[in-house]
Amino acid sequence: MLQMLMVGLLWFSAVGCGLLAGLYFAFSAFIMTALGRIGQAAGIAAMNAINVAIVQSLFLPIFLATTAASAALAVTALFRWGEPGAMAMVAGGVLYVLGMFVVTMIFNVPLNNALAAADPASPEAASLWARYLTDWTLWNHVRTVASTAACALFIAAIAAR
Repeated sequence: MLQMLMVGLLWFSAVGCGLLAGLYFAFSAFIMTALGRIGQAAGIAAMNAINVAIVQSLFLPIFLATTAASAALAVTALFRWGEPGAMAMVAGGVLYVLGMFVVTMIFNVPLNNALAAADPASPEAASLWARYLTDWTLWNHVRTVASTAACALFIAAIAAR
């Protein structure tokens, strides 16, 4: 029974990490660049609209459940270290929780909150928007790499089992 649960969590985590890696990749590869090109007020308004819509979509349950599953896999694998794929499960779980979830909470969310509090047309928003485009995207790159690597590690753990 525990074996089936582990395999299910591995598959769920691999798919969840892959979905989120793809979303973060899209933001890093072209969405933020496009928002930066449409002008300050329009870019800020668009990003604020995205930030509201994303937490009202399927993103949030997948984001939270994948984080919980990844953390559970890492902890469980520590107690089952001798089993095939345990090292990949620990590495994938820790990498995902730290590189995606913690980075999101410490860096991306506060930047989103500051952007939401700004008047998009104000002169003060110009420096905020310039910093946001650079800083938010940098931390999004970290989330992209962490999610992609965690996905690969969970797939490696599945293959090892």
